Amino acid sequence: MTTIERLWEGFEFPLTDALHYADGHSYDAVLDPAAPGGFTVLAPFDLEEMLEGDPSWVSEVDGLAVMDLGEKGLLWGGEGSYGSEGFIARLTVDRALIWGMFFMESNPFDRIRISGNVATFSSTAGFELAVDIDDPRTPVRFTTQDAV
Repeated sequence: MTTIERLWEGFEFPLTDALHYADGHSYDAVLDPAAPGGFTVLAPFDLEEMLEGDPSWVSEVDGLAVMDLGEKGLLWGGEGSYGSEGFIARLTVDRALIWGMFFMESNPFDRIRISGNVATFSSTAGFELAVDIDDPRTPVRFTTQDAV
């Protein structure tokens, strides 16, 4: 079991702006309204090494919005332990993590729209992230046609 899978079992994410995959790969990320999709994925980092210095450097998360993808799983967005935090995630049908993103200054994500393979997550602070649900590292542009 990877570190992020272990954290997800307790509905926790590390306290850092990042994209995490269940296979253990983690990437720094930054909110960037000027970037395609509203964010940029940066360099990979070692999550286990990051938490070695302070294993309590995590935030509990709670879902506020969910979109059922049928047999393809779920999309979930929500909040962290503090008011400024937000997260988005894709889960399996059994609610295991496929990938997740956490941002310390996004505010909670409380709305999800989907058009084809692109989900748009909206936060209470007005951030909008457009994400390819199969590969969140792939930059996507916002679509003009959104379906609920």
